[in-house]
Amino acid sequence: MPQKADTPVFTGPGSAGDTKETAGVKSARRAVDLIETFAANDVWLSLSDLHARTGFPRSSLHGLLRTLLDAGWLESDPNTARYRLGVRALLCGTAYLDRDPVVPFATEALERIREKTGFTAHFARRNGTEVVYLETREARRSTHLISRVGRTLPTHATALGKALLAELTHDEIDQLMPAELPALTPNTITTREALHAECAITRERGYASEIEEGTPGVRCVAAVIPYRIPGTDAISCSMPITEADDAEAKLVGELLAEATAELGRRLRRAGIR
Repeated sequence: MPQKADTPVFTGPGSAGDTKETAGVKSARRAVDLIETFAANDVWLSLSDLHARTGFPRSSLHGLLRTLLDAGWLESDPNTARYRLGVRALLCGTAYLDRDPVVPFATEALERIREKTGFTAHFARRNGTEVVYLETREARRSTHLISRVGRTLPTHATALGKALLAELTHDEIDQLMPAELPALTPNTITTREALHAECAITRERGYASEIEEGTPGVRCVAAVIPYRIPGTDAISCSMPITEADDAEAKLVGELLAEATAELGRRLRRAGIR
């Protein structure tokens, strides 16, 4: 029987429409993976470098690179035929911060914490097994001039991450974290058992702590901002080990616990969740 003109045409698996959609989704996924590959490397990358890192066919890489370059997501060095992230990546990243209602409140808190402690203060959010730095206020006497904003570190190697992991249950941590944790320094904890012990201590005292686990020469303390359950955001202070002993770190940790509790109350009063 002839099909009526208004009868919808099925485009299920195996149909031409499905094939086109699958190809489009695959290209989009590869474009995202390519951008994240650039974000994870701080060097200019050639087509050969990208092929080795992603495994994508060279023919696909040619088209993806040309598209991302034309859109401003990448920039190229014509002398070496290498690429790196372009200004569009910065604009979109900045837009995320500009539209986050928590950031202005957190920035005020960072300013106060830096003034009270004299140390560098960070505001970060957990993203899976990593913490992403969203705002930083450097100590006035610091010689460190590179902002951490947008950078990531493993949760298990940072006070920020430990504070946020302590918001999860034992089983949730086991589901999230691998059995063997990569070491950033000789002091980094590398087992889930050690991580569980750290989280238990964090819950008991109200803030997390680490000594040279993420960065040699630096110790940190951090506390969760309690406006979501489980907590997603935290604030930390980074302290040179030559300037902060255990007693000083304890005082800063307790100050952070008080400051983040107050910040959580402010965010809840403002209706931010």
